[in-house]
Amino acid sequence: MDRRAFLSMLAATAYAGAARALPMFKGEAKPFSRDWLESEAARLAQQPYAPMGQVPQEWRDLSYDQYKSIWFNSHKGLWTDTARPFKVDFFHPGLYFPRPVEINIVEAGQARTLAFDISLFDKTDKFPDLPIDDTMGYSGLRLRAELKQKDIFEEFMVFQGASYFRTIATGQTYGLSARGLALNTGDPAGEEFPEFTHFWMEAPEPGDRMIKVHALLNSPSTTGAYSFAITSGAPAEVDVNCSLYPRDALDHVGLAPLTSMFLFDETNRSMFDDFRPAVHDSEGLMVWNGAGEVLWRPLANPKSLQVSSFVDENPRGFGLLQRTRDPEDFADLEAHYEERPSLWITPGEDWGKGAVTLVEIPADREIYDNIVAYWRPREPLQPGAAHNFSYKMQWGDEPPRPRAAARVLNTRQGKGFDQIKNVVTVDFEDHEGFDDLDALTKFVSVNRGTVSDPILQRNPGTGGVRLAFSFDPGQARAVELRAQIVKDGASLTEVWLYRWTAA
Repeated sequence: MDRRAFLSMLAATAYAGAARALPMFKGEAKPFSRDWLESEAARLAQQPYAPMGQVPQEWRDLSYDQYKSIWFNSHKGLWTDTARPFKVDFFHPGLYFPRPVEINIVEAGQARTLAFDISLFDKTDKFPDLPIDDTMGYSGLRLRAELKQKDIFEEFMVFQGASYFRTIATGQTYGLSARGLALNTGDPAGEEFPEFTHFWMEAPEPGDRMIKVHALLNSPSTTGAYSFAITSGAPAEVDVNCSLYPRDALDHVGLAPLTSMFLFDETNRSMFDDFRPAVHDSEGLMVWNGAGEVLWRPLANPKSLQVSSFVDENPRGFGLLQRTRDPEDFADLEAHYEERPSLWITPGEDWGKGAVTLVEIPADREIYDNIVAYWRPREPLQPGAAHNFSYKMQWGDEPPRPRAAARVLNTRQGKGFDQIKNVVTVDFEDHEGFDDLDALTKFVSVNRGTVSDPILQRNPGTGGVRLAFSFDPGQARAVELRAQIVKDGASLTEVWLYRWTAA
């Protein structure tokens, strides 16, 4: 099962049904706190890894059509007939989700575990009669809030599958995803996918704008205690606090990992016979590094796996952005890629030395999530101690500008009129410093081959400027390109970066 299909199950729509049922609990209430969660994660890290149990085989053997023929009835969601400002739906297990998660509700410091209740779901006659036993549980949860209209609760966040979760700002459509942790992404030996196995939701009070969700992470290599402070809106914001307790030394850790899809745009349009001019959930990686530079790296769909490391110390932020918002730039009246969210990460403390890492995986269809970005600490995380990190996530449009640098609006590359030269054009938005183009310095460099003198012109189509140049890679199969516009020693633009690879 590919990641895109794996995640597409998260946004299933629930329909009207009978009156709301009261939640069913199992077991006795138990005290819960963040301190307890950390101690539990530390305790489990001292024990051999044991995965959650699986649901009955009949549920695991569901066909795709059968799996789609049952859905949660949102009229029976948690807190539906209360004044609480958030409502919660649940996902059934089976097929791609063979291991249920434990979901707990916390009130007054006491946690109670939800029991699986098949009566909360509606289904068609295509859904078979399946066994319900003590192994059953939900596979995830969906949060709803009043986003546009009073008393109309719309979904804006989903937790389901491994440590994946997705969020949207008001008015947007699901696109890229986040994870609690990435391990060994892109490594030849294969990636490890930690799982959120237990959740605790603190019951919000009437008038609250934020809901807290806690999660226990477990995998063969590590455990973790996670807390999410979630606020819906535009942007939707999620404050994350995590404490990791490695079982083994974690050499390749991805903190605040983001997963997205990039198929094509003007940089590689010739690779696809498609009526649309562009297809992507995200179009670029932006990094605000510790030195204060703003880097923009357009995404690529390479012929072979590519890993790019942007070495840094104490990054100020990074994210995968969808800058293109004109529907005609995609010409897709069903997918609405112009409505996909950007996601910006702001560290809550100094993260030290490491690298913002970008993994680009070849893809031939838009159903595959082929882009991963995360912060990789330089030093391995050692067992025997807690490793604490925090960060803010902003899901929505582009984050507030970290500094007054003109944004990259578009990148195009391909052969020139002679069908020999490799031509690159970079469009920047307008900037007050562009009043005299002759006074500006144009920096363009390549790590291999040669590059022509760049040309800077006004672009009447964007209202900004276009930087154009050609380059000759020689015998190189890959070339790193860098460009920016400078005035009086200060960069007026983002630093544009790109990796060209031979066809």
